[in-house]
Amino acid sequence: MSAGSAQPAAIPAIPAPPPDVTRGGDRTPLCFIIDSDASIRHFLSLIMHGAGVDTVEFADGEGLAAALAKRTPDAVFINIALESAEAIGCVITLGQRGYSGYVQLMSSRGSAVLAHVTNIGDQHRLLMLPALKKPFETAVIVKILQELRLGEPPAMAGRVDLAEALKNNWMEFWFQPKIDLRKKQLIGAEAFARVRHPTQGVLMPGAFMPGASEASLVTLSETALAQALSAGINFAKLGVNLRLAVNVPVNALVKIAIADIVQTYRPQYDKWPGFIIDVTEEQIVTDLKLASQLAKNLAHLNVKLAIDDFGRGYSSLVRLKELPFAELKLDRAFVADCGTDKVNAPLCKTVIDLAHNFGSIAVAIGIEKAADALALVSMGCDYGQGFLLGQPMPEERFLSLLRQRAASQKQPAPAAPARPLIRRRA
Repeated sequence: MSAGSAQPAAIPAIPAPPPDVTRGGDRTPLCFIIDSDASIRHFLSLIMHGAGVDTVEFADGEGLAAALAKRTPDAVFINIALESAEAIGCVITLGQRGYSGYVQLMSSRGSAVLAHVTNIGDQHRLLMLPALKKPFETAVIVKILQELRLGEPPAMAGRVDLAEALKNNWMEFWFQPKIDLRKKQLIGAEAFARVRHPTQGVLMPGAFMPGASEASLVTLSETALAQALSAGINFAKLGVNLRLAVNVPVNALVKIAIADIVQTYRPQYDKWPGFIIDVTEEQIVTDLKLASQLAKNLAHLNVKLAIDDFGRGYSSLVRLKELPFAELKLDRAFVADCGTDKVNAPLCKTVIDLAHNFGSIAVAIGIEKAADALALVSMGCDYGQGFLLGQPMPEERFLSLLRQRAASQKQPAPAAPARPLIRRRA
């Protein structure tokens, strides 16, 4: 789940690649990850896939030469374990193959060991990056990818009208992993709207949501439901049944034909885990009668409600006997620094306990530090989302991550079919 709780260290300047290393065209960048610790490999893959980088994971260096013969990666991340011979063997293999990409060493061992393996890489004329000392934070890996110019370009800060984006089919939906904090397993995902503008690049919701008309919000909500349900079918074809979630404004939720959309686009198999619709606390907490009615209307569809950004209004709920919500998602303001902040820690614990008292699942959002993730586990929090556990990524990137998991488990990974789009009702 994490590579540790240390604060990100300054990263030395990364050497410029030789001309034949610079990535050209539309080829998806690729990194090899060699580490005997599966949790570290998965942690790095989550970060890289979220940044638009494919990965291939290796528990050791045995299959490295064969993999290099099939495809040359842009970078190879190699862990130096207690026995450094494995890492040295990988470096020598890269040198013998004439590898011209980057080599990133990682280790919790002393600097002398890192320097020794780095010197061997230099002797083989490999492009060695400054070694990474474990533990490291997510931001360190992200910065390395940015310095290497690998993956998706950062989201831009332009402006676009939501109605225009919908009309021109610029909308797409990115998926953020939802992790079972105790089991350290992928349990679900949440869909987030993005606009891919032809000239402005990828735009975040702040660029198209403010000032959007009610009609546009309704259309966006319909499209989000349909595409998230369709994505669930694609994920299931890889043998991964995830309960997906989308955030829908309450004023749109009461106007769209949810039953029609779910019955049209949902996976048609018995083990479908269902669907989650997130509504913000401020929109629903003052009208729990409406929430109860909505939950009742959705129950037969295996669709449940969740409160997003929960915590600030919990005092109005503590006297209730039940709540019609499957999940309570802790406000990120409480989650931030809950592992060290003497104010946020008890607030988090109170909200987690309240969720459990109502029979709901407690979900922490905005987890960015390993120390906070560990604290949340000790508090009994069930699930988590956040940059530490995986940032939102395009559907194809999420599928790539699932294919990698399926391949590592020796499961077949058929190609996902084209995703159907919802059409606006007349």
